[in-house]
Amino acid sequence: LRAEPLTFSKDSGILSGMQKKLIAVGMSGGVDSSVSAFLLKERGEEVVGLFMKNWEEQGEAGNCLAAREADDAAAVCRQLGIPFYSVNFVEEYRDAVFERFLEECKAGLTPNPDVLCNREIKFKVFLEKAFELGAAGLATGHYCRRDEAGRLYKGTDPEKDQSYFLHAVGAEALRHAEFPVGGMCKREVREIARRAGLSTSEKKDSTGICFIGERNFKPFLSQFLGFEKGPLLTLDGKRVGEHDGIAYYTIGQRRGLGLGGEGEAWYVVKKDLSRNAVYVERGESHPALFFDELVAEEPFWIDGVLPQLPLSCGAKIRYRQKDTPCTLRRDAAGRWIVSFEVPQRAVTPGQSVVFYAGEQCLGGAVIREAGPSYAEMKKPLTV
Repeated sequence: LRAEPLTFSKDSGILSGMQKKLIAVGMSGGVDSSVSAFLLKERGEEVVGLFMKNWEEQGEAGNCLAAREADDAAAVCRQLGIPFYSVNFVEEYRDAVFERFLEECKAGLTPNPDVLCNREIKFKVFLEKAFELGAAGLATGHYCRRDEAGRLYKGTDPEKDQSYFLHAVGAEALRHAEFPVGGMCKREVREIARRAGLSTSEKKDSTGICFIGERNFKPFLSQFLGFEKGPLLTLDGKRVGEHDGIAYYTIGQRRGLGLGGEGEAWYVVKKDLSRNAVYVERGESHPALFFDELVAEEPFWIDGVLPQLPLSCGAKIRYRQKDTPCTLRRDAAGRWIVSFEVPQRAVTPGQSVVFYAGEQCLGGAVIREAGPSYAEMKKPLTV
């Protein structure tokens, strides 16, 4: 579906012929954004569907992978009788998200580009595009909620809550955001899509990093970064194998190590960029995988106000993890230290630690260091 060109009122910046209450829906081609558009239209709003193209890549058949999602999004807009437009942010995404992703991979970190994409692309340049079209705000299919002041809250469905990925979006942008499915569980969303006859009602949920999806991470990243093979070592220095490149491994990883034999499975417990070494140990609950503290950088507070320290709150170090009690403070060197009441498994530099006060998401920071581990402290571990 290709709608007629939009026309602007020079005086107001509002789309000619439309009411002022226009909402742009970020259409991803999935069921969540489809239902979001449906619910807003049912509410009586003027709705326009926007598809954001941020990655260009050809599939095995030579077709553009993003085009398939755009076609699904357009089909839903056609069913709903709303305009559909595709906007290209490939250059902005490369500069603001992907280049940083590569730099952090080079540094041996495990970055989370979805967090940066939400802050720099979806709720910045994409939101600005919605404003250019005369929209009062931008709606997405995220499972989260916000109030009129721009405070962010968890989605009602604990299995789908996505506030973790939006913790770096400020209150000003959130005041112009809508999350129509944030108060629903996935089952309800699917049922609404079925009843409405939406073409995406049975479409499988997308997983993985936004521009990688479900593809194998190693061959994808190898197109952009060259890494030398190196040793897989135990913490006492015994060589047990060889890794393909330090960026391809993350703390807590079990699959893809190429290590077998009798006994418990092997897990990545540490990476040393200076030695190009990946350290592994046997056992899901090995003490080297557990930490009481981490060091964080680049803290971001949704309301823009630094909380009084030390701050006692809940925190997640990964998506879908339950909140765990922690204390945030600054040490004598000015570093941000997060101390947990219970040991945390596989704290991963490059990922985000996100802070909560009950249902409210306060903000977060980037994990830079973890430890010392229980193995390094030679401290008894109870998990």
